[in-house]
Amino acid sequence: MNALRSFISAEMDHEVPPEVVRAGGMIACRLGGVAALFYGSVLRTGDLDGLLDFYVLRDPNTHSGVMGRLLWPDVSYHEINIGGKLIRAKVASMPIDAFENAASGRTIDTTIWARFVQPAALVWVKDFGSRQKVIDAVASATSTAAGFAALHGPEKGGPSSYWRALFRATYAAELRVEAPGREDQIIGHDRARYDELLPLAWRRGGIQFTTGMGELAPRMSGDQINALAAAWLQSQAAGKWLNVARLLKAAFTFDGATRYAVWKIERHTGLHVPLTPFRERHPIMAAPGVLWQLWRHSVAR
Repeated sequence: MNALRSFISAEMDHEVPPEVVRAGGMIACRLGGVAALFYGSVLRTGDLDGLLDFYVLRDPNTHSGVMGRLLWPDVSYHEINIGGKLIRAKVASMPIDAFENAASGRTIDTTIWARFVQPAALVWVKDFGSRQKVIDAVASATSTAAGFAALHGPEKGGPSSYWRALFRATYAAELRVEAPGREDQIIGHDRARYDELLPLAWRRGGIQFTTGMGELAPRMSGDQINALAAAWLQSQAAGKWLNVARLLKAAFTFDGATRYAVWKIERHTGLHVPLTPFRERHPIMAAPGVLWQLWRHSVAR
């Protein structure tokens, strides 16, 4: 087992609240999953009143129609009562083979390797074989991300400077609106982790580097630079269109979208929006009325 894979395997076993483990397993079973990855802000804070984020990886034979095969992930919202505690979760799901392919950098998509170079916990898995696949894929995602970090980063610098450059580049490519300094917040949650991770990932990816005075300097061949640059140009050209397509898909296929929106509005504004059958069945048609209520509420305040 190489050093990067060992690092990822240990991180996948990160201890999380038992409610998260149960929720992840229950949701994975609902969706025909073989594994459930837990990530995001609640992984860091443990605040179960917040929204839990899961990636459920499904059996390759459980594609959800043409859209699911071509434009993953599928997104859904779930509410689960565990021991009297209501757990809310936003879930992205996709076939495990598509996850492996995207993590390796063999697609034009940046979202999987950019997401899973960040911490995650494997909270539920169907069997040992599936666990091995997930760990290999996440290790591959980390190596892919580190390669692009070398491409976008400085000639030499501390590990954080490379990760910072990577996240800024992916935000721009993905049409993501992030607050200034968001990349520093991500790295700052566990700077030591990212410092340790970069050289491990470069070694696995075959990127030579030198070290000294707390700085790293990648020494890539011309072929390596050209391959990374060509792959990045493809991803950059397609990234914004891909995210627009995903947003359009989510508008029509987000399972539980109305329940999610109602909870989000009340949590952030204090406005209680009744969940009527019409609103749940026709979220797009109901949206103007909800927005009108929200505007009146904000004016009244």
